[in-house]
Amino acid sequence: MLYYIFEFLEEQYHLPGAGLFQFISFRAALAILISLFVATVFGNRIIRSLKRRQVGETVRELGLDGQKIKEGTPTMGGLIIVAAIMIPCLLVARLDNVYIILMLIATVWMAVIGFVDDYIKVFRKNKDGLHGKFKIFGQIGLGLIIGVTMIVNDDINVRLPYQTAVQENLQIVKSFDLEEKTIAGVTISRKMAYAKTTLTNVPFFKNNTISYSDFLFFVNQNRESWVWLLFVPVVIFIVTAVSNSANLTDGLDGLLAGLSAIIAVTLGLLAWVSGNTITAEYLNILYLPNIGELVIYAACFVGACTGFLWYNAYPARVFMGDTGSLAIGGIIASMAILLRKELLLPLLCGIFFIEALSVIIQVGYFKYTKRKYGEGRRVFLMSPLHHHYQKKGIHEVKIVTRFWIIGIILAIISIITLKIR
Repeated sequence: MLYYIFEFLEEQYHLPGAGLFQFISFRAALAILISLFVATVFGNRIIRSLKRRQVGETVRELGLDGQKIKEGTPTMGGLIIVAAIMIPCLLVARLDNVYIILMLIATVWMAVIGFVDDYIKVFRKNKDGLHGKFKIFGQIGLGLIIGVTMIVNDDINVRLPYQTAVQENLQIVKSFDLEEKTIAGVTISRKMAYAKTTLTNVPFFKNNTISYSDFLFFVNQNRESWVWLLFVPVVIFIVTAVSNSANLTDGLDGLLAGLSAIIAVTLGLLAWVSGNTITAEYLNILYLPNIGELVIYAACFVGACTGFLWYNAYPARVFMGDTGSLAIGGIIASMAILLRKELLLPLLCGIFFIEALSVIIQVGYFKYTKRKYGEGRRVFLMSPLHHHYQKKGIHEVKIVTRFWIIGIILAIISIITLKIR
């Protein structure tokens, strides 16, 4: 909103300083400040409101240290995160950008699913919350929106050499001549194209791009027309997996919020390099026109998670609930897919991955041993993994801090994959 107001003021009245809103760096910094303000100032009011409505956490007895102290702590605090993302994004970002529109949809979509789940748990006194199949349907719905839009919307494209786009039989949205100057002073131009494709970046490999259409071995001709058969299900799987993994990770004070802030910073950097034509060409990664606006969204996400930590750090005054955790998972998955960095998610979201894997291993092994020996056995003292370390007597603050450190290391490795091939 502010972008358009200041654009008008600059064009009509030449208002000094109005041109600052043309710079992504300025708007990103402003977005973080507004997001922090919303999360810290209005967050306190939201917490008081939740307390008045007795929206408290019901804690099951699991034999964990300090568990009963958390009984009655307000939940549904994910509303703070959602507000701290939406308000600055609506104020500062370009709302005609398809990537921003998709991220706003993803935020609201997953937050609503989580809110309904929390509402059923808190007000209907049903500990199971929203039935699992409805959560899955919601996640599938978001995956469909993201996947189909990426295939059909002409504003979502990749810059490629014109000849490559023609050879691959891609839909060309726009073509142009890119001028280059040689040392001798002779001007050479090469033809480039903005093309519709499902190309994605592959980390650690020199030939670092691959198209989903390459996997359609059963299609002999015009694979791009049938690529949705593979691409959309993969997007649905990623959205479902990451959002559920984030939900499982949200078990200790400040754990998910801190890790999400680290991931958001990384995604913001990836958005910046992918949306900058010079940097993208230097790093030999896909240049995605107009994707740089996601830097603004990432800044809102960073501010929201960091501001929420003000109240969620140990001892937590509020829990995010599924309203926050499902939204965070959907946001991370959607943003990585739009940035064409989804293959980085197992590394960047390594903690999420390990937490989910620990649950799968625990449940699978328990069922296997019960069927084979008549008595279920466990690999971990308790799952998800953070509870295993709690059972070993490690204080949750130490667990959270160490997981944050691992998250930072994974984020750094994710960034340097831009050069390590």
